[in-house]
Amino acid sequence: MNNFFSVAGKIAVVTGGSSGIGAMIARGFVENGVKTYITSRKLEQLEQTAAELSGLGECIAIQSDLSTMAGVDAFAEEILKREPKIDILINNAGAAWGAPVEEFPESGWDKVMDLNVKSIFFLSQRLLPALRSAGDANEPSRIVNIASVNGLTHPHMNNYSYSASKAAVIQLTRHMAADIRPTNVNINGIAPGFFPSKMTKQLQGHEQEIADSLPARKVGELADVAGTAIYLCSRASNYVCGHTVVLDGGQVANAG
Repeated sequence: MNNFFSVAGKIAVVTGGSSGIGAMIARGFVENGVKTYITSRKLEQLEQTAAELSGLGECIAIQSDLSTMAGVDAFAEEILKREPKIDILINNAGAAWGAPVEEFPESGWDKVMDLNVKSIFFLSQRLLPALRSAGDANEPSRIVNIASVNGLTHPHMNNYSYSASKAAVIQLTRHMAADIRPTNVNINGIAPGFFPSKMTKQLQGHEQEIADSLPARKVGELADVAGTAIYLCSRASNYVCGHTVVLDGGQVANAG
């Protein structure tokens, strides 16, 4: 049972790693001995996060725009030039859009779907050779897709493309896991509930109200999401395949 939850010595890529849940996961990895690459579109924030995390371990920033295929290809090429083997890919980069159903624009639909779903599939595809090289039957490499409770329950917001995209991520995780696990790459997901971040800025100021509505009586924090990611990327979860861990303080259970 020794070292079942260890990720020390692994190499990880975290998309959307400059802020929010991505930065929380990256910090958990760096503090536990993982060489971690983070990427996002905004260079200043990306470099600031990498500088902060580099004080705790090894963190490398690579700017990218994963909302386009050209951006996915360029980022994958840069990673593969640096690392022939990758142990962990965290597909976290995402976007949201809100508008009344009668006014919801095609641009808002396409922006969210391209980043939240399309980029997950094609970045995973591009990095599969390096992931397969790192894994074996006893210790497969890992892909973890970040979904959302919005893909499981009614969000009570007008974020139609976001909730649809996150439901797609959950199904994509199942589908890809079944096909790819025999090649020593294990895929699972995390569906977070409320974590304070830029993605949930419209709910800022209501944290206590949200916490009071949850069975856990708290909103999500760094240890919750980093710990779950570490579990899904450690030996302890080798037999967990194609599942999405709901990390929500009981929100979905409480919805009935």
